[in-house]
This record gives sequence, C-alpha cells and structure tokens, in this order.
Amino acid sequence: MQHKNTRDHWEAIYKEKDAENLSWYEVFPYISLYIITQLKLSRDAAIIDVGGGDSHLVDFLLREGYRNITILDISQTAINKAKARLGKQSEDKVNWIVSDILDFKPSGTYDFWHDRATFHFLTDENSIGKYVSIAHNAVKEQGHISLGTFSTKGPEVCSGLYIRQYSEDVLSRTFHPFFQKIRCLNHMHFTPADAEQNFIFCLFNHQFNHSKHEEYK
Repeated sequence: MQHKNTRDHWEAIYKEKDAENLSWYEVFPYISLYIITQLKLSRDAAIIDVGGGDSHLVDFLLREGYRNITILDISQTAINKAKARLGKQSEDKVNWIVSDILDFKPSGTYDFWHDRATFHFLTDENSIGKYVSIAHNAVKEQGHISLGTFSTKGPEVCSGLYIRQYSEDVLSRTFHPFFQKIRCLNHMHFTPADAEQNFIFCLFNHQFNHSKHEEYK
C-alpha cells in the first residue's frame, strides 16, 4: 500500500534534516496554542498530536502543565529526536506512538485531537474516509479536533509529496456529520527559508459519537 512506502520517505527526511530546517518548523506554535487556550482544557485532558513527531508543541504543552499527552508520528527518527530533546520530563506525561495514522488503533479516547499538516497528505477518498473514521472513533463525545491543512491558496506539494488543498467549506463537509465546525481561520506560515505557506485551521466539535463508525478497509 502507498502509505507503507511513505514511512521510508519520512524516515529519510528526518535523518537528513534537523527540525529547524524543515518547512513546517515553528519556534512558537501560537495558532495551535491559541486554540487549546480558548478551549480551556483541563491539565488532565487527553491530548493527541497526530503527526507531532519532532514538533515543539509538546514542549509548550508540558510547560503549561498538561500531563496526558500522546504524540503519534510515522517516523521513529522524529520521535527519537523529540524524546532526546525533552529528556526525563516527558517520560511520565507523554505517550509516544510510532504509526501511520491510517494504521492507528487507539486504546482509549481523547478530549482533543490536534493535526497540523498531516491530514492533507491523504489524497485519495478511501484514505480520507478512513482518517475521519479513526478520528470519529477516537475522540470523545463533545471532544474537539483541530485540523491545519494547506488552503486553496497554499502549495500543492510539500516535502516532495503531493497534498490535498482545502477550503473551509470542503473541510467542513469532509468531517460532517461526525464533527460540527466551530470556526476556521487562515494563517500564513513562513518557512525557515522564508517561503509562504497559506494554511486553513478549523476547529470541530464531536457531536455525533453515539455509535462507532464502520471502519474503512
């Protein structure tokens, strides 16, 4: 399957480059932190960062006192780099999972699902549907999901892979009826090379978790 080959792609990228040289790197992930702050999550809230890898979001979550964090990434190298950076402070408060998101079988449920620039790498309808199914089954009823993707004004390719651009309307329809849009915002991200990447971030509420969604095969 295609997503199995993707693992080698990301392993190569994280082995060749430090986080500070990757296009999605943020010194301070303020959009994500703003969304989390607005939700007023308890410090015991179960938070998962999908594609979190070597992102520094987990650093700030730990600094703010969150203690039930899961970081999922397809790359073992990315996870290892984050573990080395954080040291002992992450041992009891962070659950590290190396997995393709399409293979993810959560053992529990989450109050908050965060994804900045992972979902848009899924370009076929079956993979997109499976992602929605996994999120639907993994997020608690009345929980939230935050998605950041390239907008229709953003790039068409990232790190050598084609992505799928989204508008607010298309992203909302993709996650309906399991997730109800709360709000969306556009954001211009500047890469370490000072290139512009236009993102759309949407926050959804999980209101339709009365039954498990049939898994996509």
